[in-house]
Amino acid sequence: MDSAALLDLLGNENRRRILRLLARKPCYVTEISEYLGVSPKAVIDHLRKLEQAGLVESRVDDQRRKYFSIARNLRLEVNVSPYGFGAKSAYSASRGLDMTRCRYLTIDITSPDHVGELTELTRELQRLEELSNELSMAQRWVHGRLTDVMDGISRRIHEDSALGAREGDDARFYAEVLSALANGSERIDQISRSVDASPDLVEDALQSLARHGVVEQNDGTWTLTAD
Repeated sequence: MDSAALLDLLGNENRRRILRLLARKPCYVTEISEYLGVSPKAVIDHLRKLEQAGLVESRVDDQRRKYFSIARNLRLEVNVSPYGFGAKSAYSASRGLDMTRCRYLTIDITSPDHVGELTELTRELQRLEELSNELSMAQRWVHGRLTDVMDGISRRIHEDSALGAREGDDARFYAEVLSALANGSERIDQISRSVDASPDLVEDALQSLARHGVVEQNDGTWTLTAD
């Protein structure tokens, strides 16, 4: 699901409360209505939107009561910094990710041979919760370090008259263009969407950076200079 649409959907407090309730147990409309303190009609409207987004699913029991439960396990990351605001696309949890492809991340991905006993499951729970906390701290550090590096790039660009970025805003824009390249954008239209600027402005910035030897163009795509 598109991250912007998901943010809009979760901007409603009652929908967030519905998801918190359903994270505990499946519920039917009357239960949710009593929990929220709103009318069943309003609950049905919220559930319809959550179902359309694929976050909630329903089933009917033997008494023909319709139960609702959370349908997906996903994560949404929101990034707010002096250099931009954005949300990464929501992605589903996966047990089968190949962690060996993460070159700079060392994680013990081995699991107990016989995960099934309650004691083993509790130990595994503790290990994963600790890992989750460590990764959260690492993300905070990376976020802060990224801002420091972007500040440094902006200062250097601002001080370098050869780049023609006379104003602080221009220097910051150049830094955003470099960040988009570092994040995998290669074409002007991709970079333009990433930094929310016109293709002409992006191309002008790229040409200035190229003259300075920071970026290079090959067959219509742009990359950071390798050396």
